[in-house]
Amino acid sequence: MAESPLKPQAFKVVLQKNYGTYTAGSTISLFGMWAHKLAAAWLAWDLTGSSFWVGFVAFAELIPTLILMPFAGVLAERYDRLRLTIFSQICGMAQSFALGWMALTGKLTEYSDVYWLVGWSAFLGIVWSINTAARLSVVPNLVRRDDVPSAVALNSAIFNLARVVGPAMGGWIIAIWGIGEAFLFNSATYIFFIISLVFVRPVRDDRRPASGVGVFVQAADGIRYATRHPGIGPMLILLTAMAIGGKSLLELMPEFADQVFNVGKLGLGYLTAMAGAGGLAAAIWLTARGRVEGLTVITTSALLISATAVFAFVITDWFPLALGAVFLLGVTGICGGTTTQTLMQHAVDESVRGRVLSLYGMIHRGAPALGAILMGGLAELVGIRVAVATGGLLCVAVWLWMVPKTSLLRDALEKR
Repeated sequence: MAESPLKPQAFKVVLQKNYGTYTAGSTISLFGMWAHKLAAAWLAWDLTGSSFWVGFVAFAELIPTLILMPFAGVLAERYDRLRLTIFSQICGMAQSFALGWMALTGKLTEYSDVYWLVGWSAFLGIVWSINTAARLSVVPNLVRRDDVPSAVALNSAIFNLARVVGPAMGGWIIAIWGIGEAFLFNSATYIFFIISLVFVRPVRDDRRPASGVGVFVQAADGIRYATRHPGIGPMLILLTAMAIGGKSLLELMPEFADQVFNVGKLGLGYLTAMAGAGGLAAAIWLTARGRVEGLTVITTSALLISATAVFAFVITDWFPLALGAVFLLGVTGICGGTTTQTLMQHAVDESVRGRVLSLYGMIHRGAPALGAILMGGLAELVGIRVAVATGGLLCVAVWLWMVPKTSLLRDALEKR
């Protein structure tokens, strides 16, 4: 029977067995991951009362990404990406279980205990370096080539669905039971994703066997390819500005929730969930759109709107307006992050996909943490509002640099 042309593209993608199985397990695991992030941020604030330490905990998790991701990309090109993902998920499950056990047995109650949180967060960052490179590379292998834009966008939609549900669940668990139970909840959700990965079979294999070239040389070649590409290089700069200037605000929410808006743990959950709701709306729209043409303009526009959202957030004392600004920041974050990844997936040569996508993952995960620690430190000097506003200025500056290049970028990224 001929396939109905009216069937939505995203629905067609999720009906592909391997991608559907992967997505089901990933969704449950992501709920736990976002609950974990909320719990870690609140625990850092509860132990220290300092936005610097909140930012530093996020930085400790994501700094290994900045260092190790290019080499993890080489591993994703040489070895079985599914096995690498399963290995990293098992390690992540052990980390969240250890934090849950420590919290429940009273080992995370003093100011100095923040160092335990920093250490375990750094361990998770090492694990996530491997996980991110493997997962970004494996998703396109689970669907037909023509379905890659929809698969990437739908994967982003799922990520942001979890970004809505996960923090709300985390805030609820913390308020009713405690921090330890939130960490254990995350540990339990890993199981579902690990089981789903066992049953996934890629439809093609883009890996390249080791050719006698060292890992460092291959990583350097990947960086050279990305920076010299007329489209991918500027997109990485745009992604960096958006991650540092816009997304780092999300890492500093505990101080805004506790001291600026006086809404506490549940309010922190609402702020994080609203950012996720905006991201979910954007990702659903991009999934339904299902094509590469026009994404360059969407990406550059998202950078300017991110700056607008940041400025709106830092100038208000009215919590509903702050929720609206965070919702808009969630929309632009996904319109920038997902479209950048889609354009790079479309334009990159297969021989360097793992290494180039690892650079995307390095910036996407690492730059917000870098911004968080810089703004957290600056907040100690000039206040949290002024510190975060500097990120908006960075977005505006890079947008002004990008606008004249729009036509060149479109030719380099949107055409095969």
